[in-house]
Amino acid sequence: MSSRRICGSLNIQRSLATRSNTITRPLTPSLSHSLVLSHPQTRRASTSAQQQQWTPPDTSSRPIAILGGGVLGRRIAASWVAAGYSVILCDLNEQQRNAATHYIEHAMKDYSKLTGDQRERASFTTVEAMEDAVRNAWLVVEALPEKLPLKIEIMGQLDRLAPKDCILASNSSSYRSRFMLDKVAESSRHRVCNTHYYMPPGNNTVELMTCGSTHSDILSFLKSKLEDAGMTPAVARKESTGFIFNRLWAAIKREALLIMAEGVSEPKEIDMLFQIMFKDNPVGPCGMMDAVGLDTVAFIEDNYVQERGVDATARDWLRKNFVEKGKLGAKSGKGGLYPPGETTRSSKGESGHHDNLAAPRLYFLDIGIGGNVFDLQKAVTAGKIMTASADGSNVRELVGGQAMPDGIDVSISSNSIFWTNMGASPSKNNGSVMAASLDGTSIKSIIPEGRIHTPKQIKIDHDNKKLYICDREGLRVHRCDFDGGNHEIIVQTGDSGNAADGEDQTKWCVGIAVDAQAGKFYWSQKGPSKGGKGRIFRANMQTPSGETASSRSDIELLFDHLPEPIDLEFEPESQTLYWTDRGEYPLGNTLNKAYVGSVGAKEDVKVETLARHFHEAIGLKIDAVNQHIYLTDLGGTVYRFDMDGGGKRKIYQTDSAYSGIALAHLH
Repeated sequence: MSSRRICGSLNIQRSLATRSNTITRPLTPSLSHSLVLSHPQTRRASTSAQQQQWTPPDTSSRPIAILGGGVLGRRIAASWVAAGYSVILCDLNEQQRNAATHYIEHAMKDYSKLTGDQRERASFTTVEAMEDAVRNAWLVVEALPEKLPLKIEIMGQLDRLAPKDCILASNSSSYRSRFMLDKVAESSRHRVCNTHYYMPPGNNTVELMTCGSTHSDILSFLKSKLEDAGMTPAVARKESTGFIFNRLWAAIKREALLIMAEGVSEPKEIDMLFQIMFKDNPVGPCGMMDAVGLDTVAFIEDNYVQERGVDATARDWLRKNFVEKGKLGAKSGKGGLYPPGETTRSSKGESGHHDNLAAPRLYFLDIGIGGNVFDLQKAVTAGKIMTASADGSNVRELVGGQAMPDGIDVSISSNSIFWTNMGASPSKNNGSVMAASLDGTSIKSIIPEGRIHTPKQIKIDHDNKKLYICDREGLRVHRCDFDGGNHEIIVQTGDSGNAADGEDQTKWCVGIAVDAQAGKFYWSQKGPSKGGKGRIFRANMQTPSGETASSRSDIELLFDHLPEPIDLEFEPESQTLYWTDRGEYPLGNTLNKAYVGSVGAKEDVKVETLARHFHEAIGLKIDAVNQHIYLTDLGGTVYRFDMDGGGKRKIYQTDSAYSGIALAHLH
């Protein structure tokens, strides 16, 4: 089997482990252990490895290879890149590679602190094929799912593909690297070991452990390199399932689960006691398990149950009540031991072991009007794309010089940011739709000036790789491919060349949302400013046969007499539409929602106002993973709410004016 196929199967299994209720159990460790120990070559390897000479590899001109671009893989890569070591990351999944690249781009400031901000950042590249990553590596770190048969296969391939002096390390937190030697030649086993990272940069510890045959000089060599990279290594004196800290943590975790399984206590009470007794650790065991992922916790418990004969009650209770119901913790959007959003605090004042692990990266638009002064000439070139952490920290400009940007959305899979520019003058047909790479480079126009009038909100249909754009004074809804191809008009509310139509604000299309699963899209027509004539419509993605954008018969009017509806968001699980409204008080400048699934009579649909008192509410985005709503307004504020509108927080505020907002999960 090729390395590409192995990496692919690992990515597929990682995805299935997250989404499926059926969990595949790993190969029984005790069986693998007995096979390894019974092999005469393995019994001789430990002695011969200590007797042979070992020459350290050249680390000055050769890269480190990381296999797997997930949560830990990209963090391992970032720690070495920041310390000046070249890194190549291998993952078959393009979205994982893009997210890892973007994560490292934004996280360098934090990782550079590990070495005192005194190192030049080294090169970082991503590849799809494993042979390309390891061809000249001096160290390979396998950071793939906890599936023993796959790790055995990968180690065998590394033995054949990597240079003969390359150190082969597994980041496994539960399997000894001894169990991975079945396909590794006896002559190579001295260079295999465990290097178990925790969660840099916040937790910069790394535990090193022999495979039973590892040359002793290799562990001391890696220890010195890790220290040079600003990490804190610890070397296990002998093989130990669970290493050092995880053996301590395993007992705490298991007892916490048993306490809950037996009905003795609940998560909040357990964590309260833990935090009082261990006051320097702001996160308790239940919060830590939620952040790691309860499916991962269950996989690791499999190993303890099978190898040590530990009672399986807690593991089985966890699978039945949480994992099989898709409640995997912070990453699932359904919560876990805690409700959704509880583990990821997204707060500058609440740092801890796994805080912000599932928090998104924010992208929001500064339209170029600052200090409450409307300077149209300045606004022509003063628009910006800003990016920030979910708590409002680490804010920086990603793209500048834009002509009044209004809508934005992000595609990790295509490594792209898409946004709209209204143009220098709303009265002229000079808007555009733009695209750039996630790092703000490779800026290009995909719908140029002259082909779209005043584009507002833009929304990605990720399933079909399409862009939907509302065109205000153009009186249209547009759709196109990511590169601007197959550009079409799917709704036409009037003739923009006709003065009467163009000035009729009830025909102005502003906000857009997509329900790809149901084949529907939604849009708002805002009406006059604060006029109480706003409307929200819905239609099928597929225009009825023989009909045109201006004559289609499938358009449904869902809501009318709204103050001034602007941006839209559709939440598929609850079949709920959310929108911002710029109308006057008491009804306007609000965040609203309404159920739109199986809508019957219009009067039966209830509109609920979740929050109010904004300064011209515009941008809107839902974080389904953490069950949060983000909102921006022209008063220069970025807000975050719970899904019911509670927990209102201003996470970032300036004297600028903000329009659209988007987010991406890079962690």
